[in-house]
Amino acid sequence: MGLGVLFTGGKDSTYSLYLASKENTVRCLINITSSNPDSYMFHTVASSLVELQSEALGLPLIRASTEAIKEKELDDLELAIKSAKDEYGIDGIVTGAIESRYQSDRVSAIAGRLGLKVINPLWHTNVRQYMHKLIDEGFKVVIVSVSADGLTEDMLGKEIDREVLSKLEKLSEEYHFHLAFEGGEAETAVLDAPIFKRRIVLDSYSIKSEGTKSFLVIDKAHLVNK
Repeated sequence: MGLGVLFTGGKDSTYSLYLASKENTVRCLINITSSNPDSYMFHTVASSLVELQSEALGLPLIRASTEAIKEKELDDLELAIKSAKDEYGIDGIVTGAIESRYQSDRVSAIAGRLGLKVINPLWHTNVRQYMHKLIDEGFKVVIVSVSADGLTEDMLGKEIDREVLSKLEKLSEEYHFHLAFEGGEAETAVLDAPIFKRRIVLDSYSIKSEGTKSFLVIDKAHLVNK
């Protein structure tokens, strides 16, 4: 089956792409750039890396923008998915949803209208096992935003390795946030993965805070051979 992947550049969409590609043909990435940092549907941090990630994966990228007004942003998403269907002949779309019915139900409704299937490889997965699999299988994932109690600014830019994951597990238990950050407690970016043909290096970035959210502003990054 030919698939388009709803791609944020974060760990969940990248790992879902990885799983879906084992039995299907991924034909394109679909990314929505939001001007609203509090979007209900889309990541907003480190979106500048998506084009490098597209190159690293060797997959074409359909990119659209939205003002991310609640519910209206779904119209922008539907137009982007329709473009993927028209241009690349996809039969289905892949999401990185784990437990969010808000996202899953809305994507399913769009897919139904367009005659597409929906694949959610991580749906109701064991979150702790999943986070360990990311490390075991060679995903280089860095934290690019934090916005929950227990998650501090010094975590920004850190790779989720065994030491960091152990700390996150303890903090998740103490502060009761979702270990995979599906509630928006943090956001991530993938710099390398088994399906990347090249890897990403962050050359320079700064840290910015707005309200309760602190995040990376990536100034420069580049691809290198693996």
